[in-house]
Amino acid sequence: MVFLPDESRSLPPPPLLNKGSVWLGFAGWISALLDNAFNRRPIFGAGIHRQVLLATLGCVVGYHLVKRAEYVHAKVDRELCEYIRQHPEDFRRSTG
Repeated sequence: MVFLPDESRSLPPPPLLNKGSVWLGFAGWISALLDNAFNRRPIFGAGIHRQVLLATLGCVVGYHLVKRAEYVHAKVDRELCEYIRQHPEDFRRSTG
């Protein structure tokens, strides 16, 4: 899978309710409510299945985006630590 390589399996998974999943779940729910409003249906009463579907879809997409972001940050940290280990003369501590 190009979106998340196999080496990302070594990272701990993010919590199910994280900032990305909550925000995108909320955005999915609001988009279903706006669709009801634009089509002159009862905002909260019509299309409950669509509201649940879009909120769930937003949560799943948000979870995987946070997981991808954590993988990218871990990869950058690993590469930076490797660079520091290979070039210690550039990163000497000052004693003063």
